[in-house]
Amino acid sequence: MPEGDTVWQAARRLHEALAGKALTRSDFRVPKYATVDLTGRGVLNTIPRGKHILTRFEGGLTLHTHLRMEGAWKVYGTGERWRGGPAYQIRAILGTADRTAVGYRLQVLELLRTTEEERVVGHLGPDLLGPDWDPERALANVLSDPARELGEALLDQRNLAGIGNVYKSELCFLLGVTPWLPAGALPADRARQLPALAKRLLETNRDRPVRQTTGLHRYDLFVYGRAPRPCLRCHTPVRVADQGDGSEERPTYWCPTCQTGPAPAPGTPQHWRDKYPRRTR
Repeated sequence: MPEGDTVWQAARRLHEALAGKALTRSDFRVPKYATVDLTGRGVLNTIPRGKHILTRFEGGLTLHTHLRMEGAWKVYGTGERWRGGPAYQIRAILGTADRTAVGYRLQVLELLRTTEEERVVGHLGPDLLGPDWDPERALANVLSDPARELGEALLDQRNLAGIGNVYKSELCFLLGVTPWLPAGALPADRARQLPALAKRLLETNRDRPVRQTTGLHRYDLFVYGRAPRPCLRCHTPVRVADQGDGSEERPTYWCPTCQTGPAPAPGTPQHWRDKYPRRTR
């Protein structure tokens, strides 16, 4: 699933391509909005909110989209070939005189009144890349259920908005604890570091084409996608397991030497899933 930095980039592309221009093409390829035509309306702006994207139009309308696992917004120039996937995967087309934004595989797409945006994003916690960022509130949210696994608390968008599986794994590595550690057991000094560290990771990567957390030339990430290769710090093989109730794929990577706390034991159903391929870098 795209994380906060990726969604921020997608929203920026849409804003730069469409904002301040009138739509010359409007095509929604979902049954509920198949007859809706926004042609002629001006596009006011596009903003990210956590992992959600809000595109606002004249007349008080907002298009709310969420990329989920496989969705993407692609922007093309006049005459440029569309390369985001087969035509049957297109869910929305928004065109102006010189740019066309094409939404592929969008699992969430809805039109609502701009005054009703809180209905779809009001439940979110402080946005790591948004103007509402509040580190004290975000930390209080994460620690509000002391028995909850830290990784699950970080993924809960009601606590803080923007973290997904990649940043969950990388953040826990940098904090030196496993994602299965109860949030209330996080040492106080590391808890104080958590909000600023999470924000720095996303802010550093929001303008990068390739996500990077290590600061190393040859390696992009410390643990995510690296199992069973050696940890970059101690050379212990990185491990991978599922976290959560199994309703979603949540591959979680950690170093059993550099990170302290509970974790699935080798041989358990959650441990070492072959379905998670290794990264190339």
